[in-house]
Amino acid sequence: MTAEAGLKKGDLKFTLEGNRLHGSWVLVRMKSDRWGGKRTNWLLIKHRDEFAREGEGEAALAEDHSVASGRAMDEIAAGVGKAPTPFMALAPAPAADAVWDSNSGLAASQRPPKKTSKPKKPAAAPDSGPMPDFIPPQLATLVPRPPAAAGWVHEIKFDGYRMQLRVEAGRATLKTRTGLDWTPRFAALAEAARALDDCIIDGEATVLDGAGNPDFAALQQALSAERSDRMVFFAFDALHAGGRDLLAEPLSARKTALAALLTRAPPALRFVDHFDTGGDAVLRSACQLSLEGIVSKRLDAPYVSGRSESWQKSKCRAGHEVVIGGWSTTGVNFRSLLVGAHRDGDFVYLGRVGTGFSAAKLGTLLPALKAAEQDANPFTGKTAPRAQPGVHWVKPVLVAEIEFAGWGAEGLVRQAAFKGLREDKPAVDVTPEHPAAPAPAPAPAKTSPRGDGSTVMGVPISRPDKALWPEAGGDGQPVTKLDLARYLEAAGPWMMDHIRGRPCSLLRYPDGIEGSQRFFQRHAMAGQSNLLDLVNVGGDRKPYLQIDRIEGLAAVAQIGALELHPWNNYPGRHDRPGRLVFDLDPAPDVPFTAVVAAALDLRRRLEQLGLVPFCKTTGGKGLHVVTPLTLDEADGAGWAEAKSFARDVCAAMAADDPALYLVNMSKKLRTGRIYLDYLRNDRLATAVAPLSPRARPGATVSMPVTWAAVTPKLDPASYTVRTVPKLLARSKAWEGYEEARRSLLQAIGMLSGKAR
Repeated sequence: MTAEAGLKKGDLKFTLEGNRLHGSWVLVRMKSDRWGGKRTNWLLIKHRDEFAREGEGEAALAEDHSVASGRAMDEIAAGVGKAPTPFMALAPAPAADAVWDSNSGLAASQRPPKKTSKPKKPAAAPDSGPMPDFIPPQLATLVPRPPAAAGWVHEIKFDGYRMQLRVEAGRATLKTRTGLDWTPRFAALAEAARALDDCIIDGEATVLDGAGNPDFAALQQALSAERSDRMVFFAFDALHAGGRDLLAEPLSARKTALAALLTRAPPALRFVDHFDTGGDAVLRSACQLSLEGIVSKRLDAPYVSGRSESWQKSKCRAGHEVVIGGWSTTGVNFRSLLVGAHRDGDFVYLGRVGTGFSAAKLGTLLPALKAAEQDANPFTGKTAPRAQPGVHWVKPVLVAEIEFAGWGAEGLVRQAAFKGLREDKPAVDVTPEHPAAPAPAPAPAKTSPRGDGSTVMGVPISRPDKALWPEAGGDGQPVTKLDLARYLEAAGPWMMDHIRGRPCSLLRYPDGIEGSQRFFQRHAMAGQSNLLDLVNVGGDRKPYLQIDRIEGLAAVAQIGALELHPWNNYPGRHDRPGRLVFDLDPAPDVPFTAVVAAALDLRRRLEQLGLVPFCKTTGGKGLHVVTPLTLDEADGAGWAEAKSFARDVCAAMAADDPALYLVNMSKKLRTGRIYLDYLRNDRLATAVAPLSPRARPGATVSMPVTWAAVTPKLDPASYTVRTVPKLLARSKAWEGYEEARRSLLQAIGMLSGKAR
């Protein structure tokens, strides 16, 4: 039956695959006289399928913001503040606002056209002479949030190489922001641009991933493989066109000229549209799409070479160009980069970059590091690091692109991840870039009494007052969905080092720990937030969830995920263990003092094997002992070896005290004993993340602790979502975790009496 026939019959069945509504539905026409009027009424019914949720019939009504435009419902009703989604920026041509308008579409087509006068063509400006070979680009000032004043427009910030495209007499050239001619490296883009009229265009060259988003790593791979046919040039400004120098023209005029230039451009050349209001909403949408951020520009400002206040950039996650000054190893294995930047005549140290190193990236990075290796420490100034075993110095000539969680108190980057090497900027031009002082914030928008519209890390939290725990630590006050999101925001900077780069399973309780709904999720579901990444692991059919952005923690709070259980792989390497987790799980009749003694015993055994153990509570009566591992690329120690080693360590403990310990998970044998669970150390096995809440009474947290705190006085119940944020500010637990990575193969050798 067609949709038209179903409507005519009054019984239309259909399926929705939207951002909020999913599954099968039926629209049924009601008899008019039932409601005492002549108007035709319809009843919308949800079929009982996998997407049906008992007791949540009005959940969709609680969503206060439009998915298409990012505006609140009262703003849409009032016609205020259009803020289209960033999908428009990635389109080949300018797109319309994502809000229904009776002046277009079917409604407009059924009305007779209005008589309008033809617009007058603007008078052509006089020819400004020959085009320059290169114009130094305008640069944006980093700010913590986009400007809210009138007169600003907002564009998507692209993750690629800033390029200047020049076309004259059918010959196109592409130059970097420093004027280097890279036309041969971007040959396909140059070929696509040959058909354009003479012009100079400012833009960004990048490669798009499977979701259509810019991917810097993919751009690096395309450059290495000389695959410029994969590249896209996003054009956002016209500096010269129609024989005219446009630098003094306002941005509005330059964008009009740019759109005209690209009217019939091939798909590889794309016009970057802008959004004229709602900078915060545009930034939020960009972050939800895992984009880099936005650039805000004054619509009436001329083009000015160099950094200026009329262009301002706001980022979803801090990114930076740094200069490599050295790298560290553990044995023969690569561990981290030591990076810096130039400031006031010194090459200042900015910290370590310890993640983001795939095998492909290391294949390019390591030869470059070894070619630039030197004996002298290149860092200068008060923050210069000292020489240590395993540290190799290099000439400060290699520029790297990183992303990180922000600046620490000592001016060092936090949680930095490597994205790739850059060749378009000299190392001497790289300086530390901190955000400028923010403009005065606009008055907060009013929310309804139920709290709709509450936002954490850019993620709107629907039904924020829903109680997930009845109380926390006996305080008698419910822990709400908004409380959970704010807790994860506070704990997130610490948590991300232990979940980033690892598939992560979620325990979801949409109605709280006392509700009837609860389920385990490790794969994507319909309507999945774009802040949650999907990773394919070799040999597995479905991709796994992975949380690589701190904003993703707010996204999991939004879907009622109370517990996070990541794999224990090395970050970014699903085929290799990155840590060992020993779960000390006591029977109900075992006192906690015995668990403390077991943790201390296990610590001693692991240290004797050359490993560095750490401890955390589980959020219940047990303890976890965790030891970080190096990426044993050369020796081949993998999951089977990790599981076997953990079993042997636990079996040795059980053999020494069989009355207290056992490695058999049979419940009938556990009375009065502690189960030494080594099974967390398998490929698909997980362990609750450090600082993850637990779906247990009291809203307890799996809390990292120092060994000095592992005493009979340790009280796991004291660590809750309410108490932990303040404790983290002064905690020294797990300090030196990354530096404590040790070789699993060497520990295996020591255990077997064959130490290497």
